[in-house]
Amino acid sequence: MAEPILFLDHASGLGGAEKVLLLLLKDLDRTRWRPFLICPGGPLAERAESLGISVSIVSIPRLRRSLRGPVDWLRTALVIADLARRVNAAFLVANTVRAAFYGALAAYWSCIPFIWYMHDFWLSESRPRHLGADYLGKRGLCAAAAHVIANSYATASHLPCPSKVTVVYNGIEVENYDPALDGRPFRRQYGIPEDVPVVGMVGRLRPWKGQDRFLRVLAQVREVIPIVWGLVVGGHPLAVPDDYPQRLRLLTAELGLKGCVVFTDHLEDVRPALAAMDLFVHPGDPEPFGLVNIEAMAMARPVVAFAQGALPEIVVDKVTGLLVPPGDEASMAQAILALLHNPGWQQMLGAAGRERVQMCFASDRMVREVSAIFEKVV
Repeated sequence: MAEPILFLDHASGLGGAEKVLLLLLKDLDRTRWRPFLICPGGPLAERAESLGISVSIVSIPRLRRSLRGPVDWLRTALVIADLARRVNAAFLVANTVRAAFYGALAAYWSCIPFIWYMHDFWLSESRPRHLGADYLGKRGLCAAAAHVIANSYATASHLPCPSKVTVVYNGIEVENYDPALDGRPFRRQYGIPEDVPVVGMVGRLRPWKGQDRFLRVLAQVREVIPIVWGLVVGGHPLAVPDDYPQRLRLLTAELGLKGCVVFTDHLEDVRPALAAMDLFVHPGDPEPFGLVNIEAMAMARPVVAFAQGALPEIVVDKVTGLLVPPGDEASMAQAILALLHNPGWQQMLGAAGRERVQMCFASDRMVREVSAIFEKVV
């Protein structure tokens, strides 16, 4: 008989962690596991329901901005615990940091094991001001968890419970990424000439994703190859609006890039955008994983990135892309120029990148490894 599993995610939109969760929900062996999902309403809930998953819509309040603080925490955790008992869940899997806090309480009250799936370095979106508080929070979640899944060794290195941690790399359905996809329709849609080189990036419009660095690097590249265009894909899929997009457009004008940079906003499907690029750039802060990098590699696009976070675990320098010293924008510009001046090298690195994704980052491997952890917990 299939064991019920209760998954918990606080996001309504589709970030990298949610895409990974949907692949798990889709491909878990239904003769062995019966997944249920708790999340707010929105694209994640809709996509899960389309997969035949039973979804319970529950708002999961922000921990620091909840109006009534502990009262809301308690009420939400009790709702989750009640749902866990109702479906007779064998264990609970929290897919985000906020979900882990509520999941740990709910699992304790419903007397079932709790698995923490950690996709981030920190308990906050970016490096916290108070590292001691972050450490204590992680200690508490580690103590509550029966097991912790980390999406990279870089992520695992930030966790204070190595004996409980297993690294499982994120995966994608490689067969759905066609390197031969024609990028010309996308270029025409956004007014990009068909005969110019395009360097691009994909990521939420958040400061730590590095769109500002990308623009400064692009300006250096255009000093040598003036016909190069830039493509910035990303918006606010997780509904965290601020003035960063406006600042980027001001910077675009200051750098003299107006008219040769396209901002697409959030795209549900990034494959046409990747097909329109000649190479992919990752200019952000250290990443816990960076799913878009393996998506670019699956499309046979070489990756230029800073050698930090999980990127050295994904990109093999001078084999599937080029890694440059962290924060060194001049070196990143030189790496891009080296590839643009050598199309044959571009193609070689791109082909090797797709092969690496097939070997190391395919979704069936990810699902198999996560399922093995579930078996141990059960």
